Amino acid sequence: MLYAVILAGGRGTRFWPLSRRAMPKQCLSLDGGPTMIQRTVTRVLPLVPMERILVVTGPDMVEAIREQLRGLPAENILVEPSPRNTAPAAAWTAWEVARRHAGDDPATICVLPSDHAIADEEAFRVALTIAATAAEAGGLVTIGIRPDRPETGFGYIEPAAGTEPVRGVRRFVEKPDRATAERLIAEGCLWNAGMFCWRADRCQAAVRAFLPRTAAAMDRLVAGDRSAWGETDATSVDYGIMERAGDIRVVPAEFGWSDVGSWPALESILAAQTWGTGVGDVEALRADGNIVYSRDRLVALLGVHELVVVDTPDVLLVADKREGQRIKELLDLVEQRRGSKYG
Repeated sequence: MLYAVILAGGRGTRFWPLSRRAMPKQCLSLDGGPTMIQRTVTRVLPLVPMERILVVTGPDMVEAIREQLRGLPAENILVEPSPRNTAPAAAWTAWEVARRHAGDDPATICVLPSDHAIADEEAFRVALTIAATAAEAGGLVTIGIRPDRPETGFGYIEPAAGTEPVRGVRRFVEKPDRATAERLIAEGCLWNAGMFCWRADRCQAAVRAFLPRTAAAMDRLVAGDRSAWGETDATSVDYGIMERAGDIRVVPAEFGWSDVGSWPALESILAAQTWGTGVGDVEALRADGNIVYSRDRLVALLGVHELVVVDTPDVLLVADKREGQRIKELLDLVEQRRGSKYG
């Protein structure tokens, strides 16, 4: 039986000032349509009914998620007492699914980020079905994206040689420099999209083997001891489990994926305009390559190029597009000097 877990605990700091604690990126619409978390849930519904979808989030985001996912049972929102990265969140869902699942067939879990954009949703579901089927056999499975550029902001997966739909994994490579990224692509490596499939019992066994403190905390947590959460290992699924385990499989896939990790990523999901890419009412003269987001007023551009302009009621961001990955640093500076009201 298949379950889907949506990880929705991040703040989306590189999408500041639009993304905030109480309304992070996954709860926003970047194109005027459904929000990112609504799209994430909708695209898995043909495979998993709403009663078997779990969302892991933080206390600041619960109300927004309840409002946006009205068909989701209240008990399917797992609220992290504090941010501990993705490994404790994924572990919690494995323990929780194991506790709830009453069938004789194994409970298989697909763990998905809540804030990614996917163009070809049917191709995504095909890849997810392949990964879930492989996970039923007991492997730890991830989905790797065939890259179309030497991206330095992503991790990479080196698959074993072959053409099979499910392949072994030789190694994981953390965010490389551009020259290394070009070499990895030439060698057939895949982007690490942060999507995982495993049986609940197999995930539990991996956590007990590689993160015993987290496993002990999970035993207490599902028994009702919320204080155990603070004793988990604050680490990612990749570092904590996938890079340590032996039986790792990968499903190479192409379905128009973007992690929408920063403002420049809008160029991959929105239609290009003469002045650049974005959302809002824009007039421009001798301006190109810009990214604009404005819901409430006209943005007029004159003779500017490769900028990010984001207009919100209390913050106006103007940034060099090449600095898009560093917006979190700017937010840290703002909060240090002006407190948390802008975060």
